[in-house]
Amino acid sequence: MKRTFTSITTLLLATYIGQAAESFRIYSPSSKKNTLWIIQAIPKKDDLELKVAKKVKLDFPGRVITTHPEMPLLYVTATRGDPGKVPGAVVHLKKDGSYLNHKRIHFNDGACYLSIDKENKHLLGVSYGNGRLNVYPLDQMGIPGKAITTVDEGKREAHCVLLPPDGKNIYIPYVKGNLALLQYAYDGKTGKIIPLDPKDAKPPLGSGPRHMAYHPTLPMVYFSNEQGIGLSTYRRAANGQLKVEQDISILPPGMSKLGLSASDLLITPNGKFLFAGLRGHRQDFDRISRYRVLEDGKAEFIGLTEADKIPWGLTLSPDGKFLFVSATTGASLTAYRISPNGDLKKVTSLAWDPGMSDLVAR
Repeated sequence: MKRTFTSITTLLLATYIGQAAESFRIYSPSSKKNTLWIIQAIPKKDDLELKVAKKVKLDFPGRVITTHPEMPLLYVTATRGDPGKVPGAVVHLKKDGSYLNHKRIHFNDGACYLSIDKENKHLLGVSYGNGRLNVYPLDQMGIPGKAITTVDEGKREAHCVLLPPDGKNIYIPYVKGNLALLQYAYDGKTGKIIPLDPKDAKPPLGSGPRHMAYHPTLPMVYFSNEQGIGLSTYRRAANGQLKVEQDISILPPGMSKLGLSASDLLITPNGKFLFAGLRGHRQDFDRISRYRVLEDGKAEFIGLTEADKIPWGLTLSPDGKFLFVSATTGASLTAYRISPNGDLKKVTSLAWDPGMSDLVAR
């Protein structure tokens, strides 16, 4: 009996440890309350529990966030502020992902998107307000210094900066009246940028490429179309040039685009599915659009999933099994389980501050 009891106890303990190891955290700044929300996510069989672990006072209106791929660091920035004095923070985490402390920093410009290059040597930010791209060097502790590269193309409404798997190029999409998709060669060792020729990949009229995702193994780049309300796919040549292959519209026949716009975009780690937010600003049509990636890298629209009001930011769980969506007007964080066929099943949601949009999980 003792041996049996010990075996059962050991099995239960191992099961508990396995479940605990699968838990992770979601981080999102609240610009209305000047705080950083830390949400603990605990998988339970086919379910998921979300609970508020901590709210950190940042003392500035953070809106955009990214995470360091290797170090336990988060980077948060405001979207606007005085040039050279835009408030931001580097958040230090403990090994388990809980909050340790944070350090206030300043950026050249407000940013609507932050990312880190493949060398993990630079933090990149792009501004919606003035369209400028800034490259900040990271020291050995991961702390950004003064920008060593700033690119100003005289265009507003830039929306994303995210490097491909090989880290050799930068593509900056511009929306609305500044429609463009600008292309550059990038040196991850120095942070230097050189325009390609031609510099503009010429996105389809009315598309408005907003956020992007890269296929993990194929030379494909995908963009959510903010004004086109759909997805555009581009093939990336060896010289870095992008060539559009698809401009997919997803609205039902006869439905107006008025008052609608696309938001964030993600691809699953296995490269099989894409998900994008669709915001119903002046229509009751808030959705997550779903796409299947075909063998040649092109995308196929497979359906829409209902979302809370104004789905804005998307992130995936570290294991790629759950999609998380922030709703700015709905003031919620919603978790969906990703099915093997690309369907989304809502499993839980959590109420948080209105206006929270950008989020990361680790």
